[in-house]
Amino acid sequence: MATRQPRRLLKPLAYAAGAATLGGGFLYVSYRPRNIPGSDPAAVPLKFADDGTVAPPRFPTIKSRSEQIADLKRSAGVRQASETPSRTLGALFGGSTNSSTENTVDNEELYDLLVIGGGATGTGIALDAATRGLKVAVVERDDFSSGTSSKSTKLVHGGVRYLEKAVWELDYNQYKLVKEALRERKYFLDTAPHLSRWLPIMLPIQKWWQAPYFWAGTKAYDFLAGSEGIESSYFLTKSKALEAFPMLKRSNVVGALVYYDGAHNDSRMNVSLAMTAALYGSTVVNHLEVTGLEKDANGKLNGARVKDVVQEKNGKKPEEFTIRAKGIINATGPFTDSIRKMDDQKVEEIVSPSSGVHVILPGYYSPANMGLIDPATSDGRVIFFLPWQGNTIAGTTDAATAITQNPIAGEEEINWILSEIRGYLAPDINVRRGDVLAAWSGIRPLVRDPKARNTESLVRNHLITVSDSGLLTCAGGKWTTYRQMAEESVDEAVKLYGLKPKPVINAPRISGTEMIDDAAPLDGTCQTHQVRLIGAHGYSKTLFINLIQHFGVETDVAKHLVESYGDRAWTVAALSSPTERRFPVRGIRISPLYPFIDGEVRYAVRHEYAQTAVDVLARRTRLAFLNAQAALETLPTVIDLMTEELKWDAKRRDLEWKESVQFLASMGLAKSKLNVTRQDVENGKAAEYDEYERKLYSRHDGPADVIESDSKIESGHNPVIGKESPANK
Repeated sequence: MATRQPRRLLKPLAYAAGAATLGGGFLYVSYRPRNIPGSDPAAVPLKFADDGTVAPPRFPTIKSRSEQIADLKRSAGVRQASETPSRTLGALFGGSTNSSTENTVDNEELYDLLVIGGGATGTGIALDAATRGLKVAVVERDDFSSGTSSKSTKLVHGGVRYLEKAVWELDYNQYKLVKEALRERKYFLDTAPHLSRWLPIMLPIQKWWQAPYFWAGTKAYDFLAGSEGIESSYFLTKSKALEAFPMLKRSNVVGALVYYDGAHNDSRMNVSLAMTAALYGSTVVNHLEVTGLEKDANGKLNGARVKDVVQEKNGKKPEEFTIRAKGIINATGPFTDSIRKMDDQKVEEIVSPSSGVHVILPGYYSPANMGLIDPATSDGRVIFFLPWQGNTIAGTTDAATAITQNPIAGEEEINWILSEIRGYLAPDINVRRGDVLAAWSGIRPLVRDPKARNTESLVRNHLITVSDSGLLTCAGGKWTTYRQMAEESVDEAVKLYGLKPKPVINAPRISGTEMIDDAAPLDGTCQTHQVRLIGAHGYSKTLFINLIQHFGVETDVAKHLVESYGDRAWTVAALSSPTERRFPVRGIRISPLYPFIDGEVRYAVRHEYAQTAVDVLARRTRLAFLNAQAALETLPTVIDLMTEELKWDAKRRDLEWKESVQFLASMGLAKSKLNVTRQDVENGKAAEYDEYERKLYSRHDGPADVIESDSKIESGHNPVIGKESPANK
């Protein structure tokens, strides 16, 4: 009997110990100390002089656009006389070596890969290949991020809705997609901390029974992230939810769950990928259109014909030339099938384009540091409502569409988004069409697998295919997984084209210093999960203070520069004009409403290959996406600054005006403003408001307590001067 008593106690003790272990493990996983991306000190700290002043860093520069084009021409054997080697193949076989240009075959000049498309996928592939020691070129018909890559929801996310579908539909592919995206989310935030950040997103609970369902979903999302996660999701009571998001409709909320995802500046991220690839040796050229593909005698692709669109804009006949490469990768997003048909006219189309409309509202529609997701809209779609660049972004829709260069957001989609917003904001907040500062439509390139039996089914992530002639196509996917798509594409290209990756010797110190080796080990394998992008090395959350103290820029301008350029903010600020005022000392705003300054335009032209005013307004700064009217009013200043840099003549300036206004139409610029001239803008006529805009605000009425009928002051008398004073007579 004596031995049974202890045994009876063992089971409860074991259960209690097991429960304590599980509970403790859960608490540790939920509340363990975490390293939040972007919160660390700069990997490359600043240098200070003996008197405490900062010595601004000096950074390596990329080749000019003309030098990059010359490199492309050399791949086909086109050399200027001054750079023709003494023993060319022509000389070896008895040919002449005295002509001003020569066509020679030189395997050292041949590219391993030619990437068509300068979006997130194309520039990601270029960076991956370059950091594996391959010789790579990327060409883009328009500008980097000119298509889908600049028109996203600005989220870096795994996809809570995909996780829900994976569970309810028992879909393993959806699960894999979420798992992959969560891993890539962490890499994204680590390699570009200045362009991305963690963002809490609120999931309102409207019925008590939803609380355990949403709680389980957000915790599963945390669990799947594992070590790649940062903050844990948490529950808010009704009062705390309304405190965090006071714009919510009180009657619809019983509480809320908050989970974490990432947010980013998409087109600046894309441009940074392109510039980082260029620093690692890639040939990167925008506004260079592929007009045809070249094949050898065996029908295998070995190059592409291109023309320089910039020459055409300058009124010259565009020069066409050939780029030679061992392999060609098609990464053109919605335009994937147009390149595939250059290769084979009879090929079956794989892209099923879908339109996603977003609207931009003033910043007061949402808290500055918290977003919101509506998982159950009137038609079952999901809407995000997020703070972005000081404004609020809302979207997106999802509808079949035709493929066009600059699609326009339809009124029906805009009004649907506004209607859904009204449903969860407080009734005293009047959601007005006139509050929409910009609206755009992005084309998401959903793809079908041509080898699948069911041709109607769409691939939920990305697809890599190879044609008979050797054209490798990477299509589909989303921003968050661009790096994984690039890695898989280069892996496939290495096998397909027999390429030989090798360690990168004497890699450039992108950080601008030789003192600290913070580069990834570039040993010939894929290392893009730890290759920091341009601007990341010297970035810290306090860098803006150094900018203010050194250059005398305004606080909001300094914060904007650091969050858009990272450590390259030093160069941008140095390129900014003096204000000739006590403060701010430098940085003339190009728009009074936003912190964009003149130095950004010069930096965009000199260091980021900006060739048009739209390149600057839409993708180097984000003004066109934030406020179409403000972008129109800023256009003369941008054209003048770019004219100083690029020596445009009057015809080119007129063309820039025309094409920029046409682009702003796709950003939601009012139809009444589409025919304005530069003179109208400079005279202030473009800022004039119509009858609808006049009624949006109380423009001339005084406060209710001093309207004329209630005033106790006689007309014509000053209340602070005595009635008998001569001034009142």
